[in-house]
Amino acid sequence: MNRIQRLMGGVVLAGLIGGAIEADAHDAATTPVGGYTSVRLDGSFLTALTSLGVTPGAVGPARVYEYKGGTYAAFPITTGSVDLAKTLAEINHTGGLSLVAGTTTVELLDFSIEVAPKGSVLTGVVTANGVFVGRIPLFDLSLANAGISSANKFLDINNVGVKLDPKASEALSGVFHATVPVLPVGTAEVRSVLADETGL
Repeated sequence: MNRIQRLMGGVVLAGLIGGAIEADAHDAATTPVGGYTSVRLDGSFLTALTSLGVTPGAVGPARVYEYKGGTYAAFPITTGSVDLAKTLAEINHTGGLSLVAGTTTVELLDFSIEVAPKGSVLTGVVTANGVFVGRIPLFDLSLANAGISSANKFLDINNVGVKLDPKASEALSGVFHATVPVLPVGTAEVRSVLADETGL
């Protein structure tokens, strides 16, 4: 079984990732040490924010920018861990998104992608006008149509479906006093630099 198959376990179909990274008996856990996750934001998500009077922005060092007719958000990867034996992974980020409506500012910060056999989710810290709300599931991630490749200690995962999590919908609806629907947020790409924890 290859390395990515063991990482994703029941999350991604084995045929999607065959041969991406070879594993052997001496495999060590790997650690993300850099890179980024970028999301092309879905038009329906941006339209829904506009209809609610909400303006999205970036909390540095994350960025929100326009490229080839699309709106993107990019978040630097800081660290994390990959436990191949337990099919678990965590990829942590810095920065985040701001959502501003009138005098209300919500920040979604310090994203963490969590991969497990039961499913994949992105969690984040939520603050409202500077008041800590909590770390909650923000976006549900679908790897069903993902493409995965690895070379020279880079791990690339593209075409990841991103959808607003019901708990995030509930929290945002409460803060903005309006219904924030559960809807597709966009399509993500993860490009992570990996380090071998053995140092070999």
